[in-house]
Amino acid sequence: MNLSRRGLLAATTSAAGALALSTPATAADTGGGRLRTGFERLAADGYALLSGSRVGVVTNPTGVTGGRSDDPGGAAGVRHIVDVMHADERVDLIAVFGPEHGFRGTAQAGGSEGRYDDPATGLPVYDTYLKSGQALADIFTASGVDTIVFDIQDVGARFYTYIWTLFDCMESARLAGKRFVVLDRPNPVTGRAALGPVLHKEFASFVGRRPISQAHGMTVTELARLFNGEFLESPVPLETVTMTGWRRRDFYEESGLPWVPPSPNMPTPDTALVYAGTCMFEGTNLSEGRGTTRPFELLGAEGVDRRWAQAANALALPGVAFREAYFAPTFSKFQGKTVGGVQIHVHDRHAFDPVRTGVALLITAKQVWSGFAWRPDNWIDKLTGSTLVRTMIDAGAGTDEVVAAWQRELDTFRLIRTRYLHYR
Repeated sequence: MNLSRRGLLAATTSAAGALALSTPATAADTGGGRLRTGFERLAADGYALLSGSRVGVVTNPTGVTGGRSDDPGGAAGVRHIVDVMHADERVDLIAVFGPEHGFRGTAQAGGSEGRYDDPATGLPVYDTYLKSGQALADIFTASGVDTIVFDIQDVGARFYTYIWTLFDCMESARLAGKRFVVLDRPNPVTGRAALGPVLHKEFASFVGRRPISQAHGMTVTELARLFNGEFLESPVPLETVTMTGWRRRDFYEESGLPWVPPSPNMPTPDTALVYAGTCMFEGTNLSEGRGTTRPFELLGAEGVDRRWAQAANALALPGVAFREAYFAPTFSKFQGKTVGGVQIHVHDRHAFDPVRTGVALLITAKQVWSGFAWRPDNWIDKLTGSTLVRTMIDAGAGTDEVVAAWQRELDTFRLIRTRYLHYR
């Protein structure tokens, strides 16, 4: 986790070939006003960064225009960037690469769309899900691309797999000798702070490849620079196209951009707001709200009653309150059964800490419901990045004790993180 000399160099030079599109942030870049995504800036520059390259795009349904009249294709509404670039003779777009859930987003969690030809454009779509290293490099080589472009909306949590698709694609692009371009979009829950435990390397998986914090507080271009500088064996030829008009304190609603669900159970920015904390319930026998209209905001199980909401509210956690709730998931845990639990209501987004709140909910659920159990495979350790959260809760630790236990490692990551931050 020590900041390497190569990391310092990568943080300052990785975007050198991207002309003015990825220069250090200026007041004009970050002073608010109309937000322009990385794709909008790329298109406004006539796709000069892609000139002379055979291009492949790693994306999903979130790779869209803003639907405004001055956007590329804006007069026709919100359009996918693949459709826009395919119709533009200035771009030699020859392939698409789909992540978990697929390019067009039809697959549920843990699934993808496989290899097919896109009906709208005729382009070959290759599946990247659970592929990495040389196997993914071979797919890039077989596709015939020279340059790989990444444009996917992240939600700011370490265990959301798209940032590890980014990492895997960067690593495999290096192996295949391909150039890599990352187009930026907002972190929907702001970029103010890194929160939560830092992953230990022995718990690396597709919900966390490398040691970053549970809520990373970075955008995808910032993460790409961090990955290139700290975690790749040797850096990939990386260029980033940053946004203008985005500030670190901005929530997604302030962006003026349409919200396209990044995955089937991420329906709104409100879901993203709580996800870095409540996704930890995937590591328990309680429902995390999948199969409801409020996934990750509704939590519960058979046998849970009003005592959970009472215990959680008694903690007076900043920015959040809890409602006694009953629901019947249509799929996933407790499918078709009525369960009791809580609904999370965030009333002050600036004060709310999703990871602390998630820990507090785990602790109070265990206190009030005798049926509480971790998943037998200790998935909670993969989600939180170590055994710390599980073992401390089992030992009876309180919320403040658990949070304090990861603080030293978090402070180290925060120091590293600052070297790669672009926006103010």
